[in-house]
Parts: sequence; structure tokens; C-alpha cells
Amino acid sequence: MKAFDPFRAKRRKIYDNIFGAKALCIAGLVMMPAILFCPFTEVRILQFLFFWFIAWLSGKKNNPLFTLLVIFGIVAFNLIVPYGKILYTIGKFKITLGALMAGIHRAVTLEGLIMLSRFSIRPDLKIPGLFGELIGESFRIFSVIMNQKQRITRKNLVADIDNMMIELSDNEQAIQNNEKPASRTMPAGYVILAGMIFLVWFFWACWAYLR
Repeated sequence: MKAFDPFRAKRRKIYDNIFGAKALCIAGLVMMPAILFCPFTEVRILQFLFFWFIAWLSGKKNNPLFTLLVIFGIVAFNLIVPYGKILYTIGKFKITLGALMAGIHRAVTLEGLIMLSRFSIRPDLKIPGLFGELIGESFRIFSVIMNQKQRITRKNLVADIDNMMIELSDNEQAIQNNEKPASRTMPAGYVILAGMIFLVWFFWACWAYLR
């Protein structure tokens, strides 16, 4: 059953028309250190929510339940090794403040980077050189697989994936047909990306100043 979102296609069209792949990639690289090296967990939570929001605005499919399950799993794994102030005890298991904050810190960082990559990386990204060509081809193959993911069923998961990969290797035309002409970033797109970069770094700078 597909989630009802009548405006997703419109958001995706605006995203494709306003932003070019290179500008998105550069903006993503500039924003990435802001969450990767930020020492404040509260700021990383804000950055994660912001990246989730811009990924949603770009028309990308986000599953909030799956995101929450991943975050919960990482936090739960960190609680196995307790340290810091004891918040709650369940038998011999102790929930400590240090382990809890560390788990949240790592979880929102991982999910934030995933959401940022969903926003800033597109299959039509062209990177010069042999390595860039390999990366670009990987993005295009991934795009084809995502467009045909409805063929994959739980009952025959491995077999469906195997058949799809065989078809892709035998039919390179499917990948070529999926390629989109490189689009250019509109002036409004540069302004929006600059504003996003400012906000992401502003979260960090403002919190550091207030502390």
C-alpha cells in the first residue's frame, strides 16, 4: 500500500527544475561537516530534522517508521554498555545518561547524513575522470533499481533481486534510457542552497555562542 502524497510529484518536478546536480553535490559537501563534526547532540538533532525536511521537500520518499526504527536500534545498541548517571534500572540492565546521549548522537548523525545524501546526490551527477564515471554509473544503476523495486517481493526476495541484476547486466539500454540530461541550477536555486548552508552552520554557531 502506497502512502498518499498528492504533491510529491510536484515537489520533485520543482526540485529537478531549480537545482542542478553539481550545485546540489557541492552544497551537500559543504553542509556535511556541520553535522559530522558538531559536538552538540541537540544541534545534530535539529540538523537531522532539517535534512529530513529538505529531503521530503525534494520529493524523495521517506519512511518515518523505518527511520525511527533505525534510530531506536542504534540507541538500544549503545545502551548495552552503560556509563554515566543511572536514569533507570530494569533488573540488571541499567539505562545511563551517557550511553543514551551517545546513542542519540550517533543515530541522528547517521540518519542526517543519509537524508542529506538523498537531497544532494542525483543520478545525473557527472564527476570527471575514471573514478567519477564509475560513481556516476553506480548512481544510474541504483536509480534503475529503485524505479523497478516494485518487482521485488518478500516471498522471492533473493530470486527477484538476482533476476533484476541479470536483466540489467544483459540490457544496458535500460540504464541508458534512465539517464536524464544534465540540468542547470537556476538563480533561485543558488539562493535556496546558500540559505540552507547558512541555516545548517547557524545551528552550530548559535548553540556554541549560547553555551
